[in-house]
Formats: sequence, C-alpha cells, structure tokens
Amino acid sequence: MAATSGGDAAAFPWDAAMALGFGLLGHTTASFWQLTPRELASAASAFTPPVAGPPERSALDALMRHFPDHPVT
Repeated sequence: MAATSGGDAAAFPWDAAMALGFGLLGHTTASFWQLTPRELASAASAFTPPVAGPPERSALDALMRHFPDHPVT
C-alpha cells in the first residue's frame, strides 16, 4: 500500500528511496532510517549524471541569433 499525502504537494518517493537505500546501497533497516535526507540525496547523486548549469550568455546570444523568435526582415 502506497503512502499518500493529503495536500497538493507531490508525495515523497518512498519506494524509490527505499530501493536506493536497501537495494543499491545495502543499508540495513536501522542504518537506512538513521540517514538524513541530505545524506540520502548525496548517496543518490553518485548514481546520477551531473546536471549542467545554464548556458553562458555568449552561447545563449548565439542561439538567439540562429533561432530568432521572429523572422529577420
């Protein structure tokens, strides 16, 4: 049975968190529940690719010139 929240906010992904903690990381029940959210997120980041930051202004300007919102007349 999946846990649900009563509000509009997205429910915490407990199934995914427990799959990571127990299955991938090999935590015991006790060690998993002693983790802080920051520790779990840090451990999960080892298995996900880094997220690129926003483009540099010069790259954005080049894209805007190459793909203008309005046709150049």
